[in-house]
Amino acid sequence: QVQLVESGGGLVQPGGSLRLSCAASGFTLDYYSIAWFREAPGKEREGVSCIRSGSGSTDYADSVKGRFTISRDSAKNTVYLQMNSLKPEDTAVYYCAVRGPFLSCSSIRGENFGSWGQGTQVTVSS
Repeated sequence: QVQLVESGGGLVQPGGSLRLSCAASGFTLDYYSIAWFREAPGKEREGVSCIRSGSGSTDYADSVKGRFTISRDSAKNTVYLQMNSLKPEDTAVYYCAVRGPFLSCSSIRGENFGSWGQGTQVTVSS
C-alpha cells in the first residue's frame, strides 16, 4: 500500500528556515518522482518542487528557486524540502505526492501525481 506522510511544519518568523519530511512506504522511492505542493487559503494549488525518479534531477517553482532545496534519502525512503529565507507568502499547507514508476516530474502538475499525504501546515509570521 502506497503511503506518504508529511511532517516538519510549524510556525516560523520571516527569514527563518524549516525542513519538511515526506516519509514513503509501500514502494521504492528511487523509482518514483516525488513532488511537493502547497495550498494557501484563496489560492490555487502550486507545485513547489520535484525530484525525479532515477536521476534525482530537481525542479522548482520560480517563487521558491534559490530558497528551497529538495532531496531524498533512499536508505530512509524519505524526501525532504529544506526551506530557507521563508516569507509570509510561503504560508500554506504543504503536501507531497508521487508519480511513477519511472516517470518524469511532468512540470509539477498536480493532476499527474497521486497518493497524496495528509499535509503539514507552514505558517510564516512575526
